[in-house]
Amino acid sequence: MIASAANDSLAFRPGTLNAIVDALVEQGWYVGRAVLDDTLCRTLHQELTQMAAHDALEEAGIGRGQQHVLRKDIRGDAIRWLDRESEGQRRYLETMGALQQTLNQSLFLGLLEYEAHFAHYPVGAFYKRHLDSFKGRANRVISTVGYLNPDWPEGGGGEMVIYAADDPEREVARVIPQAGTFACFLSEEIPHEVLPTQLPRASIAGWFRRNASLGGVLDPAR
Repeated sequence: MIASAANDSLAFRPGTLNAIVDALVEQGWYVGRAVLDDTLCRTLHQELTQMAAHDALEEAGIGRGQQHVLRKDIRGDAIRWLDRESEGQRRYLETMGALQQTLNQSLFLGLLEYEAHFAHYPVGAFYKRHLDSFKGRANRVISTVGYLNPDWPEGGGGEMVIYAADDPEREVARVIPQAGTFACFLSEEIPHEVLPTQLPRASIAGWFRRNASLGGVLDPAR
């Protein structure tokens, strides 16, 4: 059995950590349905909904640092970085910490930190196909997405489409943004996109990172 961190406070259903490791090894991506704690998903969904209602989110862009620009033709979500200011955020980040430990113990990835933000997609918003990191340029290694919307209806749109690492035109999975679903994939290798949503869509996007440098800057800012 693959080593995993045992902790009763984790938001994952038992067995999820091992399943993630196995899937990353076998195919470079993982999708699990109903694996995140229902109560935590409701709490985080309410928190994000309140942020959106009170204009406490910022428009998301593309690029990092000085290359960061707003491009509504590429992505239309609004975000807020998790900072442990609520019990829900702390529990989610602690769960990701356990996943980080498991990935390092099992796959020797040398992951040093995890960053994550709420992502709110208003009606009609999307995110065109992309990679989360470019080979040899950045330090994002593993990407994660935790979904928060309860009772997502058929025809609601907003699915994340995952494409094959060796063929960016071949779809290998389509993830319905239903609360409790969790996705994880190799940041440099797995293309993906978010299809236009017909309802406000809520999730947490995150990345496990290694320490790295770009342009002489150690561990570039997110």
